[in-house]
Amino acid sequence: MSSLLTGPDGRARCAWSGDDAEYRRYHDEEWGTPLHGDRALFEKMALEGFQAGLSWITILRKRPRFREVFAGFDPQIVAEFGPDDVDRLMADAGIIRNRAKILATISNAALVREMVDGELDDLMWSFAPPASARPRPRALADIPAVTEQSAALSKTLRKRGFRFVGPTTMYALMQSSGMVDDHVEGCWRAPAG
Repeated sequence: MSSLLTGPDGRARCAWSGDDAEYRRYHDEEWGTPLHGDRALFEKMALEGFQAGLSWITILRKRPRFREVFAGFDPQIVAEFGPDDVDRLMADAGIIRNRAKILATISNAALVREMVDGELDDLMWSFAPPASARPRPRALADIPAVTEQSAALSKTLRKRGFRFVGPTTMYALMQSSGMVDDHVEGCWRAPAG
């Protein structure tokens, strides 16, 4: 399989973006773009946790509903969710109805709420390797599933009580939030040089 795919607009992209317009938009506008803010990173953490075992396009298509039912991923509000909210979420076909992941999102929100403003952002970004730490991936096969940094981030978060934050999930978060840029060589989003 080729690592690049040329879209209808003539641009070469990482092949995982496929031919789905929403996936291409995500690739072009979000994936690998630096993302900051506790609320935004809490959302990424929650959605990456829900994604575990599923395809990202499934989560991407359900993201608007996730945002709606999880109060825009405001940790202050989500931390207050109780049993009735869990039942409401378990009955909502617009999201991934996994009780363990729902409960983890609520408990993770409570942990974020206990942090000072900016602490989650600072903590997560402290594990981002320097851009020069590794060469640009030449092919999709060059992109790891786990790195030393994602394993360390996972361990730190789990020590603090966070759940559904395994090393693979944290590496996906690092990619999607721009802590690492894994656009393959030749992709129009890959930095020059």
